[in-house]
Amino acid sequence: MKSSVENLEPTKVKVTVEVPFEDFKPAIDRSAKQIGKQVSIPGFRKGHVPARIIEAQFGRGAIVQEAVNDSLDDYYSEAIRQNELVPLGRPEVEVTNIPIENDDTSDLVFTVIVDVRPEIVFPDPATITLNVESVAVSDDDVEERLTSLRERFATLKEVDRAAKEGDYLTIDMTAKIGDEDIDSVSGVSYEVGSGTMLPGMDEALVGMSANETKTFTDTLAGGEHEGEDAEVTVTVSDVKESELPEADDDFAQLASEFDTVEELKADLREQVGKDKKTNQVYAARDLLLEEFRKTIEFPLPTSVVEAEIASHLEREGKELDDPHGAEVRSEVEEAMRDQLMLDVLAEKFNTQADQNELFNFLIEQAQAYGMDPNQFIQATAQTNQLSAFAGELTRGKALISALRLAKVVDADGNELNVADVVGEAPEGEIVPDFSAAPAPKAAATAGAEEAAPSEAAELFDPSTAKVDEVIAYVAGADDAERARVLEAEKAGKARKTLIEKLSA
Repeated sequence: MKSSVENLEPTKVKVTVEVPFEDFKPAIDRSAKQIGKQVSIPGFRKGHVPARIIEAQFGRGAIVQEAVNDSLDDYYSEAIRQNELVPLGRPEVEVTNIPIENDDTSDLVFTVIVDVRPEIVFPDPATITLNVESVAVSDDDVEERLTSLRERFATLKEVDRAAKEGDYLTIDMTAKIGDEDIDSVSGVSYEVGSGTMLPGMDEALVGMSANETKTFTDTLAGGEHEGEDAEVTVTVSDVKESELPEADDDFAQLASEFDTVEELKADLREQVGKDKKTNQVYAARDLLLEEFRKTIEFPLPTSVVEAEIASHLEREGKELDDPHGAEVRSEVEEAMRDQLMLDVLAEKFNTQADQNELFNFLIEQAQAYGMDPNQFIQATAQTNQLSAFAGELTRGKALISALRLAKVVDADGNELNVADVVGEAPEGEIVPDFSAAPAPKAAATAGAEEAAPSEAAELFDPSTAKVDEVIAYVAGADDAERARVLEAEKAGKARKTLIEKLSA
């Protein structure tokens, strides 16, 4: 099978595929057998009808067309692989020649017009310096962490005073719209200031005492009456305040593995330090992504952007000409740019996401959405989103891989070793050669033709170029250089199609 690529636009190509008849004939034979298994013809057992009988009954054209339909995807995929293209969006296929007649042994020829991922060239992360805040741990940081720990062991004590923020109240509540009771709860414990009930609840409860009732108007935040105003009546049964245990050695022994509160504080200081370093790393990661956004330029496939905007509007129940489409365009383009960029980065580092990492990632996502992890994972699988989450995880890992190579410096001039926080690169990951020049797209120009063979041999490496770029280069090279490129290809990527073209 032969294939060639014509660049129509920076992100759109036309792929021409030619399948020799001898390669296509097995597909025709399989198609005839498949049809024979599905039909019943008098005098023949089902599945044992000779091909000539199938042709006489249904016509050769029907058999060949079925063979085209069954094999076109495979031929297309092979052409994409041969030419190292990354297709985006839906391809437009046109079959220009089909060997239908019995004596026709011409090639099956078809063309595909498809958007492809543009070339994306990264700067060397090792040349990038990222400045982050320092991670000095103060006594206040330790006390804040200690207070959070004490709050986990707090007890509630009833008090005879008006409620204030942070108190826990036992309340009864009813909500009405007109004469209709919309909602009611009884004996519920509620922390004033938590904001987990009605929008105006916290403001109403502050200053109330035990056995006091208050009625106010509030907007319902959920349910079938969401957004409607309701008359809310709340009664406070009791007021309790949180009482923290003393921060002493007894508490240290109760809440930790340590015997003294000083040992506990030392451990908390270390924990805060680790957390701050982790925050440094993720701040640096975001800065690195922003640096890539500023320095890496490449075009986006217009039709793919338009399709994504249309899909966004459809999900929201809006028409294609809705003004909201213009509002989300920049958001769609930024998300697509990040995804394409980080996909290339993941390929460079050979970043992989294993099953355990994906499982843990899904657990984190479930917690972020406030869902039960099992239900979240099941929903993800049912909606075929596992690959999307795996891609998101892989892209995040690739950015961390690049960050390991960058220089991260805090406000005090201290350099952060990213690997100390996120760990060393996993097995199988590679460090790309960012110093290598991008594929020489202008190799077939006069300048390349005028270059001396020895100079070209030093500069051109076929493993850094696509098939059509290598062919363009050798078109202007002498026989010795052409032979050298052929041998380099055999020792390197060994692309079958390219080797055939170089050997012709």
